[in-house]
Amino acid sequence: MESSEIELLNLLERGDDSAIEELLRRYQSRIYQFGMKMCGEPEDAKDVLQDTLLTMARSLRSFRRDSSLSTWLYTIARSFCIKKRRKSKFAPAREMSLNAVGSEYFEPAGDPSQQPDQVVSAKELQEHLSQAIQSLEPAHREVLVLRDVEELTASETARVLGISVEAVKSRLHRARLAVREQLAPLLGVKEKPGIAVSTACPDVLTIFSRHLEGEIDPGTCKKMESHLAGCASCRNACDSLKKTLTLCRNSGNVSVPSDVQESVRKAIRDFLFEGSP
Repeated sequence: MESSEIELLNLLERGDDSAIEELLRRYQSRIYQFGMKMCGEPEDAKDVLQDTLLTMARSLRSFRRDSSLSTWLYTIARSFCIKKRRKSKFAPAREMSLNAVGSEYFEPAGDPSQQPDQVVSAKELQEHLSQAIQSLEPAHREVLVLRDVEELTASETARVLGISVEAVKSRLHRARLAVREQLAPLLGVKEKPGIAVSTACPDVLTIFSRHLEGEIDPGTCKKMESHLAGCASCRNACDSLKKTLTLCRNSGNVSVPSDVQESVRKAIRDFLFEGSP
């Protein structure tokens, strides 16, 4: 844990009002956004945010501080998201445990007005991205959100989820390709299933995703560069994945409604200053 985080927690433990404001400034938007993407409803995201920060406040003295504050907060938030999902009227009758389910490479998404097949605004692209993320299985969705939206490292993501780094990367590759497949038609990528990429071509999308996670050796990387230079279909496919991941990165700007901010602020102050839950 960084010294600034330790200092912040020490101030919170003493009930310092400025520390509450700093905590909210640093983390409330990130936790609220995580709740939105995992639960899909603003009211659920509000509950996740408030419950997460109150749980953190109640657990200050017992926190061993052997991980970053953000990792701890995401771990707490995830537990509340799972509870919300299980209580939802849309939840499946039987839900598997999530643990049982098996920068220089990014480019701007481009001007939608220049896309040949369909004019798609930036807002519409973000809406389609949200829908694509929501359609993922929970185990894949949370990995994508933590890694590609919240930009945690693979090891930090693994710690939040309680799984291995290898499992994180395996789920991440599947999630990235599933989201890209839904967004590709909106990104000006001309593809026809089974035709756009020859059967003789390697699995360029998985290889490229693995390359971003540092899993590809230099020799394989060089072969891929050579193949992409001569294969327009594979090059287009990789470009669409780059654009998809750029959209994920740029989707991390959710504003917390002012009434939600005030509600969360009051709840934390009441607990820290008055000892009331």
